[in-house]
Amino acid sequence: MDIQNLIRMANRIGQFFDSYPDRAEALEGISSHIRKFWTPRMRRLLLEQTDAQPDGAGLLPIVAEAIQVHRDQLA
Repeated sequence: MDIQNLIRMANRIGQFFDSYPDRAEALEGISSHIRKFWTPRMRRLLLEQTDAQPDGAGLLPIVAEAIQVHRDQLA
């Protein structure tokens, strides 16, 4: 799986949830969607990328924050 494709997909999820007025609900929505619909391998690659590039790895700020806050649910 291409990491750039995963980042693009994660950012699209983030764009959807970015319109939520409740930030905590948006962050939970992003991580919940990734946890439910992405394979373990996809989640692992995304986490590895964020570990390798702590500046955000090309992710939207809301997606990077969701990964940071809910990392234990995505691992």
